[in-house]
Amino acid sequence: MFFFLLIAMVVVVAAVTLAVVGGGDSAALPEAAPEHLVDPLPAARPLGRADVEALRLPVAARGYRMTEVDEVLGRLGAELAERDARIAELESALAGAQATARSGPGLFDKPDGHRPGDGFAAPADDPFRGPGEENGR
Repeated sequence: MFFFLLIAMVVVVAAVTLAVVGGGDSAALPEAAPEHLVDPLPAARPLGRADVEALRLPVAARGYRMTEVDEVLGRLGAELAERDARIAELESALAGAQATARSGPGLFDKPDGHRPGDGFAAPADDPFRGPGEENGR
């Protein structure tokens, strides 16, 4: 009985091995077509949040395909760098416009068009003019 079980076990292991390897028949385990990026990122316009959320990277035998992941990350990095540069450019332009608006003419002008200390004579009844001061100086 022992020899019968041993021979049956060897036959079963050999049959499973031939089924997995294919035994010369390539139809047992056909080659799987490699996955590729199904919905590539749009090249004609900047990327948006929906593009990144909809992105599905193809899976390989041991994780993701490195070349396609590198391409996606490179594109995202380039677009983020471009946006950062544009934001910095706009912020500096805004700061320059705000500085010009703050120091522009008329900030310290009095309603009559004179600036303080430009030779404007204070009225004789000026309460801030001390004794002996001439013309508000």
